[in-house]
Amino acid sequence: MNRKIIGNVEPKCVYCKHGRMSSDGEHVLCPKKGVYDKNSFCKKFEYDPFKHTPAKKPVLQQFSPEDFEI
Repeated sequence: MNRKIIGNVEPKCVYCKHGRMSSDGEHVLCPKKGVYDKNSFCKKFEYDPFKHTPAKKPVLQQFSPEDFEI
């Protein structure tokens, strides 16, 4: 399938508004297409921003006053 990127998010069933995660956490239960792998998608894909957890920001390194001395 051709993956159309929406903003910075690749389409995946796990982000679709129609799908629900199965109890095993590896599949998505879709009322439109059936059982799909969580990383696949179909032509009925509709992005649901509430299902997408953004990546965590990296932790910044802590500096001491000695690091800024010449």
